[in-house]
Amino acid sequence: MGSFPVNFRQLLSWILLLYNLSKKLEALSLDGQALVSFRTAIISSDGILQQWRPEDEDPCRWRGVRCDLKSKRVTALILSNHKLSGPISADIGKLENLQLLALHDNNFYGAIPSELGNCTQLQSMYLQGNYFSGPIPSELGNLSQLENLDVSSNSLSGTIPASLGNLNKLSSFNVSTNFLVGPIPADGILANFQNNSFVGNRGLCGKQIQICKSNASSSSSSSRPTDSAQFQAKKKYSGRLLISALATVGALLLVALMCFWGCFLYKKLGKNDIKGLAVDVGEGTSVVIFHGDLPYSSKDIIKKLETLNEEHVIGAGGFGTVYKLAMDDGNVFALKRISKFNGGFNRFFERELEILGSIKHRYLVNLRGYCNSPTSQLLIYDFLSGGSLDEALHERAEQLDWETRLNIIMGAAKGLAYLHHDCSPRIIHRDIKSSNILLDGNFDARVSDFGLAKLLKDEESHITTIVAGTFGYLAPEYMQSGRATQKSDVYSFGVLLLEIVSGKRPTDASFIEKGLNIVGWLNFLASEDRQREIVDLHCERVQAETFDALLAVAAQCVSSCPEDRPTMQQVVQILESEIMTPCPSDFYDSSSD
Repeated sequence: MGSFPVNFRQLLSWILLLYNLSKKLEALSLDGQALVSFRTAIISSDGILQQWRPEDEDPCRWRGVRCDLKSKRVTALILSNHKLSGPISADIGKLENLQLLALHDNNFYGAIPSELGNCTQLQSMYLQGNYFSGPIPSELGNLSQLENLDVSSNSLSGTIPASLGNLNKLSSFNVSTNFLVGPIPADGILANFQNNSFVGNRGLCGKQIQICKSNASSSSSSSRPTDSAQFQAKKKYSGRLLISALATVGALLLVALMCFWGCFLYKKLGKNDIKGLAVDVGEGTSVVIFHGDLPYSSKDIIKKLETLNEEHVIGAGGFGTVYKLAMDDGNVFALKRISKFNGGFNRFFERELEILGSIKHRYLVNLRGYCNSPTSQLLIYDFLSGGSLDEALHERAEQLDWETRLNIIMGAAKGLAYLHHDCSPRIIHRDIKSSNILLDGNFDARVSDFGLAKLLKDEESHITTIVAGTFGYLAPEYMQSGRATQKSDVYSFGVLLLEIVSGKRPTDASFIEKGLNIVGWLNFLASEDRQREIVDLHCERVQAETFDALLAVAAQCVSSCPEDRPTMQQVVQILESEIMTPCPSDFYDSSSD
């Protein structure tokens, strides 16, 4: 009995603690409670939600949240690019005064909550660049104030709800690169939007994209062969959408291992010694062409694929072997064979390829389509006659002059800047190197293989990059954490810039003997004020101001601190203002130094 008062006091303390906690939760506004539910559903993030404290009176000081000053009601939720993963809680529909919802470029999955239809004050909704699946909720048609709606680059399926045609205030609308099917509602506001609002949905039809099957003539001449084939395969394609996402990881790991082996064989044995690399296509092969980018039927392409063998190999890289595909009309394309990727492209792989196929830019290599067969998975790219920058710098007798090198640097910078800042979704390349910069006949640069590394988890991508032999391009923090960022791409670009200027590979033997790489070599020369010695001896008439500005850009890009590196937009601005249009200056011949 003597211990009873102590236990009673402990019990009383716990009761008081729970009571105080419950009172604090009750003190939080209804909008705050809805956001707490939103946060509870999030599985992972970059830490932006750590300051969301349930004991606060309202959520108006929480990061990413904006409120009306008088009513304290939430008017905006802005959480784009914060690595948020998980479903969206249905309680988000309780934010009745919400005007802006920006959750784009994260890793959200599951269905788009139909409860968002309750947020009738919404003016802008940005959900692009996630992994949402299922249909577009018809309840979004209740959002009469909506002006901007973007759900592109997800895994949405089903039809476009007719109710969206009632959103008369819509000024921008984008459902591209999903798995939508059926006709685009012809009545209402959606009829005002053009092709780029709907591209990348192979089962979607309407005047903006293609004629619907029910309206098409029975004559095959009334539509493209590829369109006809896609409609005939619609049921088969719908079945493929049910492939489990769990198969993705295992299959992609096979890509990493087997592509490395293919690259090893090519480098060690030479292309004429590689056996068993012939492209084998059989029954069940399908060809998908993005947005009519190839004027050939599936039959014509497959017929050409069947003639390819090791004689047509023009290269090998981290993802597979590259072939030269010449059509009967003289057009030539590059065919990248994804090595030993058994089981075919699954739903998420196809989704990523659709996204990559929609990205067009002067300084990017154009992905035209892909071929999926039981034995070979093939990506169809533009063929660039100039080969790779790696070959031009290190394997050819004819050397690149200074002006050509500047032009290549400018093109590569613009291509990478577009991926980082302008395309949707934004893309981190993860493997910038000279062999991934291709050249056309005029030595204009094109960035290639962008987006492919995204199909691997960050950890696997990190490992794959190392074993593929691109160690010298990796940023220090990427080496330590395996987490790729835009700033790690900037570091790789800085290494590439030094490689172009010097004509030496990042891990040249002369550096290794001194315990350095190309960045360490630059730092050593700078410490002794001998920076000009880094210029390739084959370069003549190097302009002093141009060189100094270029080296300053490179030094910023390869800074050991990511925060000190410029963005690629800033790099392009510097190149355009100080390097491509320099002031008159003396020239010097690097070979005389």
